Amino acid sequence: MRIAVTGSIATDHLLSFPGRFAEQFVADRLDRVSLSFLADSLEVRRGGVAANIALGLARLGLAPVLVGAAGTDFADYAAWLRENGVATDAVLVSETLHTARFVCTTDLDHNQIATFYAGAMAEASRISLASVAEHSGRPDLVVVGPNDPEAMLRHTEECRQHRIPFAADPSQQLARLAPDEVRRLVAGAELLFTNEYEAALLLERAAWTEDEVLRRTGSWIVTRGADGVDVARAGHERLHIDAVPTTRAVDPTGVGDAFRAGFLAGTARGLPHEPAARLGCALATVVLETVGTQEYALTPAELLRRIEAAYGPAAAHETRPGLGPDRTPSNFKQEAIA
Repeated sequence: MRIAVTGSIATDHLLSFPGRFAEQFVADRLDRVSLSFLADSLEVRRGGVAANIALGLARLGLAPVLVGAAGTDFADYAAWLRENGVATDAVLVSETLHTARFVCTTDLDHNQIATFYAGAMAEASRISLASVAEHSGRPDLVVVGPNDPEAMLRHTEECRQHRIPFAADPSQQLARLAPDEVRRLVAGAELLFTNEYEAALLLERAAWTEDEVLRRTGSWIVTRGADGVDVARAGHERLHIDAVPTTRAVDPTGVGDAFRAGFLAGTARGLPHEPAARLGCALATVVLETVGTQEYALTPAELLRRIEAAYGPAAAHETRPGLGPDRTPSNFKQEAIA
């Protein structure tokens, strides 16, 4: 199965603050915040939501196509992705701008304060999915991840026009999208991914109830950090999947991207949503235990061990096909939801 992953490609600057952000805020001074945090460490890593998801899919044995815009400094990053099984031919390389930058500081409670500089990502709206399909083959699913807003809207409309199933993952871009834009990105999605906070923000921005969202999408997957994942579908009982526990949490950056990669890989290989979500949770924990979003080591045996420890032998057996060769038929419908 061929999955095209659209969205951000970035360099991550990850800093750690040996205190708690919440202790630095003065309740009656929140209208004039001026804070500086002295970080203990700095890690510069490869990142970006689309690149993280694509790398995760490749590590699980699929052949994803990365679709996004990167900068003049992308050559080494592109080589790394190709060496790890990610097709980069569909990446637009800017002639003038640098690859996007994500600067994130994490405190002792794993709260994060981040700034994202778009850089070359601002040119992503120039990318046509029709052109990508012409050169790389028609995708079975397009992930519309956080990106230049115009690019996100363009990719979504192209999926509807060409009847290509798509997964909506608006992520941090919800904060700057207009209500009509949120509705356009969500309606007709085969899958909708958000975290818990983004779920509430989406409902507020779209001015929809949860039932109205579910009537317009196939499945809504909401990640809740250490509290696990919920999967909701119209007319079905809500599923809750516990997180895979760890005692070695290091860095939460990229954990949600890893979950998406695991869930998509499992679903692509025909797994129902519950075992696919278990696979996503296991991969998310691997990334949680690693500094950097793409630096983790991965073996199917290790993932199955984690799944069995968290959910039991039967769950591990049910999830095992999600780690095998990509030989099963697509589990996605071949038309958008009306």
